[in-house]
Amino acid sequence: MSEIRVTRAHGTTLKKARKGAEHIAEELSEEFGLDHEWEGNTLRFQRVGVAGHIEVGKKEVEIYVKLGFLLIALRPRIEREIERFCDENFGPAA
Repeated sequence: MSEIRVTRAHGTTLKKARKGAEHIAEELSEEFGLDHEWEGNTLRFQRVGVAGHIEVGKKEVEIYVKLGFLLIALRPRIEREIERFCDENFGPAA
């Protein structure tokens, strides 16, 4: 198993941050075939070999992804996509 964890300050309202998280989930869904659903302020996503969440707080967003063995080789690509989506939706890392 391989894990990816990205935390990003968002500097916006909780509502706008949730909208950004939804956008990230939709993009990841299209690209990697993930299903997702909200549980409070946490957006959970999964597919065979991948599970994780996007937790939206008042000041920051945390993205956590756990990759199964067969997807470990895709980790760099997935991590780059997550960083790019965060840059687009929440601004560059500080």
